[in-house]
This record gives sequence, structure tokens and C-alpha cells, in this order.
Amino acid sequence: MRVLVAGVGNIFLGDDGFGVEVASRLTRRPLPEHVRVVDFGIRGLHLAYELLEGVDRLILVDAAQRGEKPGTVSVLKVTGFSGEPTMTPMDAHDMSPDTVMDLVRSLGGNLGEVLVVTCEPLDVSANLGLSDEVAAAVDPAVTAVERLLTDERLSEERTPC
Repeated sequence: MRVLVAGVGNIFLGDDGFGVEVASRLTRRPLPEHVRVVDFGIRGLHLAYELLEGVDRLILVDAAQRGEKPGTVSVLKVTGFSGEPTMTPMDAHDMSPDTVMDLVRSLGGNLGEVLVVTCEPLDVSANLGLSDEVAAAVDPAVTAVERLLTDERLSEERTPC
């Protein structure tokens, strides 16, 4: 089984750097040989090309506004892609995860299981560093990713920090 853990986000937009920080922490931990952890930051096009190589499981780590309390970590399973992929205009340095997945499908790639570990941000304005709430969510997110690397079952989880 090939697993890619992809940290995404913009470190110059405060809490949007959550995925990058989680990926950074995971690279310093012992992981199974079949797991690759990559900080893609804002390089969505590079993530799309990586996915074209094929993975069995993608664990995407990103900040996302879902209407939760800031710092809430959620684990979601993407259960399917509706309709045909569309080639929407894109900026190689500003591709949302949806755009990346759409591009992969448009280019004939197959997406394996897609899981998303996300954190509700507090502040995504132009600044460096995570808010206290989101910084406190990094370790629980690392733990959630580590569980996903071994757990074949998945249910949506929410863990306020």
C-alpha cells in the first residue's frame, strides 16, 4: 500500500499554514516505509503530478472553515467524486484541494482512498504563525494522521482543542 500524506496551505496566511506544520512534525517521527509525507504548501500543481504517479491512500492535511470552534480537528473521508472532471482555469500557486483532485481526474489519474485531516482556523489574514487555538491542534492532528496510517476503518471525528 502506498500512502501519501500531503500538508497544504500558505504559511504567510496565519492558520492556513496548519497543514504545513503538521507535515513538518510528521517528517520527524518514525513512519512505516510505505508512507511518504510531503509539505506541498501552495504547490497544488506538484501535488497533482505526485497523485498521477498513483497512491492507494491520500491523507490531505489542511485548514478549512467548516463552522466549528477554532482549533477543532476533523477527519473526513471523501466518498466519491460527482460528475465528470472539469478543466477549470487554474493558478499553479493557488489550487484548492478540489481543483487538484479535478485536475488529476482530468488527466486520467485514479484517486485511491482520500482522507482529509482538517482544522478550523481562527485567522487566515496575512501574518506568520498559527493562532494559539490552531497551534494547540497540531499534535492532535499528528496523532489523527498516525491512526489513519494503521486504521482500515474510518468514521468522521471531531476533537475540540
